[in-house]
Amino acid sequence: MTSEQGIQAAGVEGRLEWLRNSMKAEPSGAAEAAWAWIVELSARSKTDAAKAEAELDELFRMGAVPTGLDGPTEGILVSTTTNPKADAAVRAVTALWMPWQGKRFDSAAATGDNRLTKSTGLVGKLLWPLYSMRDAEAGKLAFDFQTYVEAGKDDPDLQVMVIDYANVEKNPRLIIRSIRDELVEVVPGVYLGKILFNSGDKYTKIGFFALRTPR
Repeated sequence: MTSEQGIQAAGVEGRLEWLRNSMKAEPSGAAEAAWAWIVELSARSKTDAAKAEAELDELFRMGAVPTGLDGPTEGILVSTTTNPKADAAVRAVTALWMPWQGKRFDSAAATGDNRLTKSTGLVGKLLWPLYSMRDAEAGKLAFDFQTYVEAGKDDPDLQVMVIDYANVEKNPRLIIRSIRDELVEVVPGVYLGKILFNSGDKYTKIGFFALRTPR
């Protein structure tokens, strides 16, 4: 058995413990390995959605509240968790066009926004004609949020960073203000998030995303 196979065989808890211990000697390499793990789970969700979701849930529950998260981050949509047909449709669309690039955080103000591609502007006007996205050097900025720490809606026994769109009045009511993101730190610089949808009487998990700070 190779060392890599041994690490994977240790399960989520053992693999994460190895990564966190590795941060002391090789922080950059450990962060890259953690990111590669999440990308691997994203790929696996296409062929074995149930097992990938279970591992992502376990990894999320072992995360810690992010501290010192500030500035721009790179992001990926890891997977959606609605139903097989809808999830397949999302994968097909995002394989051709992924407008979301990540998030920006202002830790002092406990606020932030989303980084989008320039092409998002046209689609945004069709969906939200009264909402204006802001121009940025690398694309568009939109959908501002507030951040705070509280118990997760999907994991009520776990403290998470909440990314709250509902309390920002200028955000579109259609879809955006019904979204609540919850974020944990896997290892320093790598973060796993859950996407929750507020239907009015409950929050439903509809997917996972991941962020990393540029190195």
